[in-house]
Amino acid sequence: MVRWRVAGAVAAVVVVGAGLGVRAAVGGPAGKYAGDLLYTLLLYALVIVAAPRARPVRVAAVALGVSWLAEFAQLTGVPAELSARSTLARLVLGSTFNPPDLLWYAVGALLGWALHTAPTRLWPATGLRPEPRAANELRPEPRPANELRPEPRPANELRPEPRPPT
Repeated sequence: MVRWRVAGAVAAVVVVGAGLGVRAAVGGPAGKYAGDLLYTLLLYALVIVAAPRARPVRVAAVALGVSWLAEFAQLTGVPAELSARSTLARLVLGSTFNPPDLLWYAVGALLGWALHTAPTRLWPATGLRPEPRAANELRPEPRPANELRPEPRPANELRPEPRPPT
């Protein structure tokens, strides 16, 4: 569990650095949409820090849901007013609704999922996978022997009765 939290924290720092670098180096739509993608990747990393045992598809769903929630909240005008007062609010909440952002958030969630599951998909023998929720998820508890096999049926139940000739 600790290794996933550390990996998530390191990923968050890397994503923030990448976001600041993209913001400084790339302008126009490419920079904006790269920022949208990185925003969802940052949320993905933070979800891993908060819930390291969560399955990658759930982490992606939460990151995408929060990203879309922030985007749809921009329709209310509240984020725009907060963004006018604070640079941090502008970076976190945005200011105006833009439908293509929804697509780039989904791309970011998909990229997060792909990076998170790559070790097990590409190199299954590495054993790098999210830690299970409990020890019994590794190996199910053995069932008693009488549950494994059904009770034997009497011989007369196995074969149907012969029918009299008609």
